[in-house]
Amino acid sequence: MSVTLCATCGTPSLTQFASPDLVAKIVYEGHDRADDPAWRESGAATLEDYARWCAHLCGIACFRMALGPDAPSLFELRDGALKYGAYTETAENAGGVIHGLIYAPFAEYARDVHGVEATVHRHLALDEIVQLLDAGRTVMTSVHFEIRRPERPAPGRGGHLVLLTGRTADGLLHFHNPSGIDARSRTAELSPEAFEPFFAGRGVSMVTHMGVSATR
Repeated sequence: MSVTLCATCGTPSLTQFASPDLVAKIVYEGHDRADDPAWRESGAATLEDYARWCAHLCGIACFRMALGPDAPSLFELRDGALKYGAYTETAENAGGVIHGLIYAPFAEYARDVHGVEATVHRHLALDEIVQLLDAGRTVMTSVHFEIRRPERPAPGRGGHLVLLTGRTADGLLHFHNPSGIDARSRTAELSPEAFEPFFAGRGVSMVTHMGVSATR
């Protein structure tokens, strides 16, 4: 599978769903996730596993982008994170609810297995994000998924993860959204003031071998 690199920061632009052109239909129209013809590209062992998990893998998709174009597949990373307890789930016969991404075990997994310096920020302010980005870190932050339509009022904060890779010369935050519904929302730029209403004030910062920055 070819990987598209962002012209601004050089980070891959990837989605948590195998077919980017189906994201809008999946998240807004109830399109069946099992009806994704590209599901095998996710690395999932079965279509059932893909359909059950893909909507929960925004954080792993962010991590995959941070690792660069040679990163393992989405589900290979999921499997590794599972071994560290970064996701928990109830038994399928009890409803099969998936919980995660849990930051601390995820950070441990990132450090131990992939050599990524990962720091959990349970309380994170916007000015701290700017400092982290300027120091060359990428920052996976908790936002509301409707950040992909920022022209609308934010309906809440948190519940979804995006990857901030840098900021522009005029101070806009540059980020990659694994559930973006089009090219504009998959690699996006917002002012801190526009970003803040969606932001839950927590995240994980990382230093990877890519060392990219969107500042220009």
